Amino acid sequence: MPPTDKATAACERIIRTLQADERVPAVAAALVRADRPAWSFEVGDAGGGAPVRPETQFRIGSVTKTFTAVLVLQLRDAGMLDLDDQIDAHLPLPAHGQLTIRSILNHTSGLQREPWGNLWDTLDVPDDTRLLDEVAKAEAVLSPRRRWHYSNLGFALLGHLVAAKTGATWAEVLTDRLLTPLGLADTTVQPRDTAAQGYLVDAYSDHARPEPHFDLRGAEAAAQLWSTAGDMARWALFLAQPDPAVVARSTLEEMYEPVVVTDPVNWHTGWGLGLQTAPQGSGSDRALDIGHNGAMPGFLAGVWCRRGVRIGAAVLGSSGTAAGITVAPHRLIAASLEHDPIDVEPWRIGEPVPRDYVGILGRWWSEGSEFVFRWTKGHLEARSASAVAAAPPAIFAFEGPDLLRTVSGREAGERLELFRAPDGSVEYMRWATYRFTRDQQTYDGV
Repeated sequence: MPPTDKATAACERIIRTLQADERVPAVAAALVRADRPAWSFEVGDAGGGAPVRPETQFRIGSVTKTFTAVLVLQLRDAGMLDLDDQIDAHLPLPAHGQLTIRSILNHTSGLQREPWGNLWDTLDVPDDTRLLDEVAKAEAVLSPRRRWHYSNLGFALLGHLVAAKTGATWAEVLTDRLLTPLGLADTTVQPRDTAAQGYLVDAYSDHARPEPHFDLRGAEAAAQLWSTAGDMARWALFLAQPDPAVVARSTLEEMYEPVVVTDPVNWHTGWGLGLQTAPQGSGSDRALDIGHNGAMPGFLAGVWCRRGVRIGAAVLGSSGTAAGITVAPHRLIAASLEHDPIDVEPWRIGEPVPRDYVGILGRWWSEGSEFVFRWTKGHLEARSASAVAAAPPAIFAFEGPDLLRTVSGREAGERLELFRAPDGSVEYMRWATYRFTRDQQTYDGV
């Protein structure tokens, strides 16, 4: 089913307005949904008077980190490392080897932002050997897990970790494990001849000066990639709806979970394992977008999906100062869903609830608050009666007689214990040690 004309017009206007109002020489955008054909739109001059085309590459900067993070989690899932290992258990380093892989993935390692030296001032980028040797000169600017502190150096080291564990280069592993299986043929380490030129757009005139292109060499795993809007929208959809042959859904859901906020005052963005999380809307309409922004000289990029919805969007632009580029993917997702809602899937009759657990279903109370337990799609799940629609339910797995384990959602990892009356009915439950009863009770049972 094609997207509606209204949704197409709304998305196109978002990009045309962005390009004109923020004076971006070239913008390419794409949106993909599992239930609709892909949409894409390009406007502007890619350089030398050449129009932007669907195959035009842009530099995607730190969106590269999402690929590196997935590669690390693939290694974890294969049993080749643990996220709480020190990095020097797998990659010899002259300093900072005690930092855990997890803390580097979520930017709480405390490691300084950039490789040693003045990379962005001198454009003197270290090669692999020099970058690793100069780790000894890098600072721990904060104690580990103190707070969020973005580190390109940290992700550069993760790229070297991938290489050390596989015996191939980061670029080779990236191609073999992600780009080729997912059909991302327009995503490359080096730009093609048709790549867009990046610019610094003058603040007070219509003039734009070309920014230099240069390789990140030893730090490539942090921000080297070039890509098209179409490829990046497909990557965003993969983050929302992974191919289990590439990475398990449970692994990506683990990567989604925000463990730290980037701004201790605003709380507008959280960070999981290599992925940014950005709340959208409020109240019952609240949603969570998952993805990453990217910046390199002359380029900005935003690549995002919506949690729980099979939709992804990417906006790439050839200006390093047009902040609206990174906002636009969220706006495209919202416009698409508003003007062309997700199809309503028909409800289907399911298998009967196991006899011993029929008594769990329905409304329960704990700490004065109401919860609803349901059997759906072959498992038990629970939600707070006041939870917003986008909040995932707690899902349980059976572990033993009258004992279940929360496998995802609220209280993940905790036990749910059932206590029965003499007639065999479930009289009360304990979830994460809190009592759940059929009516509101005080802590002493009144």
